[in-house]
Amino acid sequence: MNRKMPVTLAGGPQCYQHNDWLPGQASGAPNSDWRNNGWQIRHGFFTANGGVSSGLYQSLNCGFGSNDHPSLIAENRRLVGASLGFRPEQIYGLRQTHSANVVEITTATDASNDARPAADALITGDGDCLLAILTADCVPVLFAAPALGLVGAAHAGWRGAVGGVLEATIAAMVNKGAAAPDIEAVIGPAIRQPSYQVGDDLRMIMLAAHRDADHFFQPDIDGKYRFDLPGFVQSRLRRAGLTKVHDLGIDTYGESSGLFSHRQTTHAALPDSGRQISVIGIVNAHSDKT
Repeated sequence: MNRKMPVTLAGGPQCYQHNDWLPGQASGAPNSDWRNNGWQIRHGFFTANGGVSSGLYQSLNCGFGSNDHPSLIAENRRLVGASLGFRPEQIYGLRQTHSANVVEITTATDASNDARPAADALITGDGDCLLAILTADCVPVLFAAPALGLVGAAHAGWRGAVGGVLEATIAAMVNKGAAAPDIEAVIGPAIRQPSYQVGDDLRMIMLAAHRDADHFFQPDIDGKYRFDLPGFVQSRLRRAGLTKVHDLGIDTYGESSGLFSHRQTTHAALPDSGRQISVIGIVNAHSDKT
């Protein structure tokens, strides 16, 4: 099950969470496997609420690619990390390029902003590393393999989803010893089919790579289509061997969503948009982190 309403964490940031990854679950829930190994999952699909930015970026904008002031972005990211018990130097981000590139993070990896690798997914088996991806309509996917103490995060826009970023993330975790059926994936807030009108050019690109994807396109007016990107993402995850896939079912588009949306910003003729952050990491279950 998933929390369908955002929760406010320590310090103010709001996020959605997957119930099975929360502390204090009943024995047999996925997080009990982590506790048995001495680890605990910390995660969140953060919203646009609970930060320090203003104007177009109000208020939890975590994207250095926006035109928000860097010091405000850094403070927002600090708030996110602190709400889960991580310091800024333990938050690992990417220069996202809509690729299928995956990087492995360890405690020896440089977490500075300038050192961010060009990739769209991360994995780690090290504690005290918070993996972070940014979205503003694209699909954030968080992964966990409890028995192995592995976590991952992927940014899947339509280009990355077609290009194999999800399969590459799963393959990287399998290469570290996980079995695909033991990896759990959660799909976070993203633009949903009723809000996502696309042209036939995008549809043809998708069908050239995946002939079975036609049912994710609903015919619309003027030769356009409504594309179910989260549904396509879920299908790729299951095709790659995952059996435990959960979708929050939350649309980023809409003024009342409490989320940043690039398409909403474009339709409103605004010059820029913030980015929300989705994060996952593991900590020592016996530490005093809150």
